Amino acid sequence: KDQSYVLWGVSQSSLARTILPLGGLTKARIREMATERGFVDLVNKSESYEICFVPDNDYRGFLKRRLPELEAEVAGGNFVDVAGKVIGKHEGYPFYTVGQRKGLGKAFGFPAYVIEIRKETNEVVIGQIEDLNRTGMWVGQLNMQKYAEIPEAGLETITKVRYKDAGTDAIIHQFADKIKVDFHDAVSGIAPGQAAVFYEGNDVVGGGWILKSYQQGSVFENYQSFEVNKA
Repeated sequence: KDQSYVLWGVSQSSLARTILPLGGLTKARIREMATERGFVDLVNKSESYEICFVPDNDYRGFLKRRLPELEAEVAGGNFVDVAGKVIGKHEGYPFYTVGQRKGLGKAFGFPAYVIEIRKETNEVVIGQIEDLNRTGMWVGQLNMQKYAEIPEAGLETITKVRYKDAGTDAIIHQFADKIKVDFHDAVSGIAPGQAAVFYEGNDVVGGGWILKSYQQGSVFENYQSFEVNKA
């Protein structure tokens, strides 16, 4: 598996001292080598496909067990539609994620998805699948790997917004300590707080944390407006 998406934040000083001895081997070959050396139990161990420390994939239960006071603090927030109309109550914004469809706890009369999470107001925006599409985003807390700075004219990249993302062609521009990403095709389900990683071919250009996604024509396309309205 390509782990470059999760290694974007490693510093150059650490990379200079990093050895990846399995980088040129397939998983099948590694299993063969482990079997040959008697590590049969490890070879037969099941893989982790979700969050490794939440083996039952019960994300809500994990939060409630670790933060028993959280549920009472955030309960009673509003579900709102994309126009801002209140359409119901929810259990608290931490228990939902962008793109989620199942487990909303309420029927809305249409195939409903979580479009946006507004933690400042404890609102969860509900809409239809097409409402998840975004044409751009802002990325911060950067760690640039290949170049000291992005050319003023921008840089064409393949940008990934999640681990299993194949990536989308995009042009990136740097504004101070943030990068503006404009996708050539709309991307669905961009979640603030996830990592965005920029590639040129197989090279990692750099990455950062997604701050805000937007649709074409939004006030957030403009850097100054983003800085003023980013909350």
